[in-house]
Amino acid sequence: MSFYKNKQNHKIAYKSLKGRGLGIIFIHGLNSDMNGAKAITTEKYARKNNLNFIRFDCRGHGKSEGKFEEFTISDWRKDLLDIIDNIAKGPQILIGSSMGGWLMMLAAKARPQRIKGMIGLAAAPDFGKDLYNILNKKNKKEINTKGITKYTSYGFSYYLTKKFFIEAEKNRVLKKPFRFTKPLVLIHGLKDNVVKEDVPRKILKKVTGKNVNIIYLKESDHRLSSETDLKIITHSISYIKSII
Repeated sequence: MSFYKNKQNHKIAYKSLKGRGLGIIFIHGLNSDMNGAKAITTEKYARKNNLNFIRFDCRGHGKSEGKFEEFTISDWRKDLLDIIDNIAKGPQILIGSSMGGWLMMLAAKARPQRIKGMIGLAAAPDFGKDLYNILNKKNKKEINTKGITKYTSYGFSYYLTKKFFIEAEKNRVLKKPFRFTKPLVLIHGLKDNVVKEDVPRKILKKVTGKNVNIIYLKESDHRLSSETDLKIITHSISYIKSII
């Protein structure tokens, strides 16, 4: 494992492979890390195909510095851009899981020349408002009075801050047309109980490019980590790689 020290002297943990030409960056989801099955499978694919590859932990996640509640989507966007600007070399395919799908879209806006394709895995752009709406009255009151609340979801507890929601609103990517003309594949499980199944169609309607593909998987959930799911992810990389 390696660490990149940013301008705030925070350490961002990452793992990388050196290959030829094209690179792949895997971006994990909210309260996840770089060690999930999807990231590891993508790394194996990159090794087999001699591609550059990077997986990393956003600050407040995994082995990177800081506590989760100290950061927002703006900070995690900066983490991804730091990886693109300082660690990655050459053209990149971004693969974003859940919140990582939001981050990859923010990065594609910021670095259009570097990003040659994207794969969204249960991509969840602009989820701040939806997350706030499902909070109970106590959570909402604490956010508005104390600026922070303890939130429990699917057995995991973490802290959400008022700043988290303010920055989420600032970073929305689907309020207007999203300019991206490179290949985009959106993979979504119909048993996903975290991100609604209409989100990929909302993304499709906003993206200006014509090469946007949605793959719905009838028996898959939000994790997209079954053997079938992982094969479809690697096939999608091969598809994008073949046309860029």
